[in-house]
Amino acid sequence: MPGADGWTRRGLLRALGGAALAGLGGRRAAARLARRRPPNIVVILSDNHRWDAWGGAGHPFVRTPHLDRLAREGLVFANAFCTTPLCSPARASFLTGRYAWQHGVWNHSNRGFWDDAYETFLERLHGEAGYATAFIGKWHMPGSGMPKLRGLDRFVTFTIQDGQGRYFDCPLVVDGRPEPSRKAYLPEELTDRAIEFIESRREDPFCVYLSHKSVHHPWRPHPDHDDLYADAEVDLPEGANRWTGFTNGEIWGGFERPIDVSIRRYMATVTSLDREIGRILDALDAFDLTGETVVLYTSDNGFLFGEHGHVELRWPFEEVLRLPFVVRAPGRVEGPGRRAEQMALNIDLGPTLLDLAGLPASPTMHGRSLVPAMRSAGAPGRRAWLVENHREFPYNAPSYRGVRTERHLYVEYEGRFEPSLHDVVRDPRQQQDIMGTAEADALLPELRRTLEALKRGERFDG
Repeated sequence: MPGADGWTRRGLLRALGGAALAGLGGRRAAARLARRRPPNIVVILSDNHRWDAWGGAGHPFVRTPHLDRLAREGLVFANAFCTTPLCSPARASFLTGRYAWQHGVWNHSNRGFWDDAYETFLERLHGEAGYATAFIGKWHMPGSGMPKLRGLDRFVTFTIQDGQGRYFDCPLVVDGRPEPSRKAYLPEELTDRAIEFIESRREDPFCVYLSHKSVHHPWRPHPDHDDLYADAEVDLPEGANRWTGFTNGEIWGGFERPIDVSIRRYMATVTSLDREIGRILDALDAFDLTGETVVLYTSDNGFLFGEHGHVELRWPFEEVLRLPFVVRAPGRVEGPGRRAEQMALNIDLGPTLLDLAGLPASPTMHGRSLVPAMRSAGAPGRRAWLVENHREFPYNAPSYRGVRTERHLYVEYEGRFEPSLHDVVRDPRQQQDIMGTAEADALLPELRRTLEALKRGERFDG
């Protein structure tokens, strides 16, 4: 923000840099000065984007050239997860760095609400590091009306359709006031708003949290991409059929087409979203900000397209727990283009961004900074974390809590479901529950102790 004398933070740094250059010898002094300035930050959050549904993950037909560019120039966390596979609790976890049982946003509607007393990483970046901050896009958390978020210079969201928004002609709420969308396609409008904020605040460190509706059901690509994958060959998951979405209560998932048709529409919507990612990257290039801006892309959770007999989320399966998680941080990543094998969680976002800005994690945050893993492939990683779901009527997924380690996923359910245990390294699609075997009997005592410790809030960071 400009001060009373008209200087911006960046302008002051430039002035100091000019003096330093005169006395210390040019480029070396400028480089030292640049390292002291915290990076700009752009977080792009999508909705229900599976970890394997992009080009960099080897998908057979979806095209995501801009996300692929981010991966080439940055780092892919190949073992990234959400701790609660559902939109609202996952989004609260991103902002607060807390598990759902800690922040209380347990599901979409009937258990737990957002509390305006919660501290977010945006608030701390704004108040302690002088960032210009913007939240642009999908909020979608239950509570009493619009949230009163502290530390925001711009808040653009929508409330229509219970906060889900709609892909076309979606009315907005801008800093508390209703405004019509200027673009017909919502992802384009949200990207426009983000670029405008970046351009207006380019003299200061900024953090833009761009939260898209894409690629949530009903999948609506940009009209340019309507028939993009109409002829693509779709291999259904093992055990699924074209009509799985209409059986076993899955009609509550809102399915309206056979699975293969839905997958094609979903992937076309992914490509439309990727184009918006490209527009952000192009804007940073045009504003000469690429070298000083961290760009992080991820999603709130994945989605099941017939795996395990479900077309849904909420269940403790890798297809919904795993996330795409790509970060480009010029000068802050060892070996751009590599894959990091350390486990990364949605609750790690806030601590990571605060660390990049030179701030410690908040005491309330249960996540950990991923900056050490960005800087070194050999940095220690998390050994275990808590996965949880809190049942929401009328959906059929039960409440559960479980522990995910580097190799195993052990889950205890409420109600009629028996505990489950999978070796997700040997059996990544979780086709074989090993409960009742000698192998399970040897593993369960330690897994149960770890789960109880996680429930108490203990950490297993490395």
